[in-house]
Amino acid sequence: MARDDLIQIQGRVVEALAGGHFRVQGDQGHSFLARISGRLRRFHIKVVPGDRVTVAVSPYDLSHGFIVYRGS
Repeated sequence: MARDDLIQIQGRVVEALAGGHFRVQGDQGHSFLARISGRLRRFHIKVVPGDRVTVAVSPYDLSHGFIVYRGS
């Protein structure tokens, strides 16, 4: 699946889990299990609970995604 096909959803990190996984609560009330994307991992961008993030979610599985951007 191409990067353009992913759905971008805004949310807030609720819980930090093991292995670079996070529980993210979307602005519309949905909950996601999200991993840190490669660029955030490559540039050592830290994500902590309470951060505003953008999650890229596949239209086929709306419960998992990648954190692609960390806002303030």
